[in-house]
Amino acid sequence: MHIPHVNYLAVLVTGVVMFALGGLWYSVLFGKKWIALMGKTEEELKAAANSAAISYLSVFICGLLSSLVMAIILNHFNDLTPLRGAEVGVVCWVGFAGATSYGTSLFSMQPRLLWLINSGYNLVAFVIAGVILAVWR
Repeated sequence: MHIPHVNYLAVLVTGVVMFALGGLWYSVLFGKKWIALMGKTEEELKAAANSAAISYLSVFICGLLSSLVMAIILNHFNDLTPLRGAEVGVVCWVGFAGATSYGTSLFSMQPRLLWLINSGYNLVAFVIAGVILAVWR
């Protein structure tokens, strides 16, 4: 398989944006509801977060990997526009993250709203990644 040229600086910036979005998503935007749906208290999550530097690093690396793969996929398109990048982000979410996480959520007996919060983050992150990477080839 031939992998087309990838703008690694764009991948890095997209990974940072995805990481920052996750910080906003799970604190300011949906933090209280997400914590309640997880069955945790804010104190429990803060205690875990204070000792979880490796978790933050791992999440950042996951964002970089998602950005890299999105860049590879997008570079197979000739007429790439921001709208096309967003569309590819939605399609990737539907086919990969949305579908698989929904099935997992069903069999894990998680509340549907918890899936919506978690998967909604992925959808928004994929769309933003698609737009950034489409513009910045």
